[in-house]
Amino acid sequence: MTTFAPTRCGDTLLRWGTKTYVMGILNVTPDSFSGDGVMDVAAAIARAEQFVRDGADILDVGGESTRPGAAFVPEEEERARVVPVIRALASRLAVPISVDTSRASVAEAALVAGATMVNDVWALHRDPALAGVVARSRAALVLMHNRAATATVDALGGHYDDVQYADVVADVIAWLRKSIAMATMAGIPRAQLIADPGIGFGKTVAQNLELMRRLPELRALGVPLLAGTSRKSFIGLTLNLPVEERVEGTAATVALAIAGGAEIVRVHDVRAMARVARMTDAIVRGLRTED
Repeated sequence: MTTFAPTRCGDTLLRWGTKTYVMGILNVTPDSFSGDGVMDVAAAIARAEQFVRDGADILDVGGESTRPGAAFVPEEEERARVVPVIRALASRLAVPISVDTSRASVAEAALVAGATMVNDVWALHRDPALAGVVARSRAALVLMHNRAATATVDALGGHYDDVQYADVVADVIAWLRKSIAMATMAGIPRAQLIADPGIGFGKTVAQNLELMRRLPELRALGVPLLAGTSRKSFIGLTLNLPVEERVEGTAATVALAIAGGAEIVRVHDVRAMARVARMTDAIVRGLRTED
């Protein structure tokens, strides 16, 4: 696999190629598609501590649901949700904390509170000012591909049935290259950037499956890759299963994402997926760790 320069998250160096990093999803929202949102600091701390015991290397805290059809959350509300949680976690846990936001003001408050990574699901295209915030903080930045599209929401969750791409992989790469250029022009070192193809965002089931198959092509971006497939509707629609029964489907996508070049996997079921990552690393990377 391609070797990248380490990425710094506060006092932690993410040394790519030494392992797959597991990012645990901590939703501080009442309307998470996966039904796992927590709405108070104590509950968030308890879940985060369990995630770390289960094998999470990074915690991703989000205060606005990004599921298809989600309700709009005012900026002040998003900030009020994530900042107390991040502040509490940063004082208790040694793992890097990421804030899942596309808003510069929310990211800035979260970084002051102790976050050392920003996960932007619009890759600077929604709020370009976010680039300057990250540059000044010297944080890491995840740039995720996205596309506005009309969502269908049914018993299996929100999904997109009619989204047009000339070539979904080529289009994703081109869009992310623009985001990488925006980030570096703002002063963010390339070593601090991570790319996410945005599986599940603005793409049909067939397009998501194609992205999974062709994930190695995204190595052309020249930065580490993050894959966020956990419990998503393309798994539910493929297997005809509700969100609470998608662990096996998620495990398949996590293993294949790692084989395709992902350096980080973003997951809800941390204990199970950390085991999947370790087993896949033993095969794909030739790595073996003892219990």
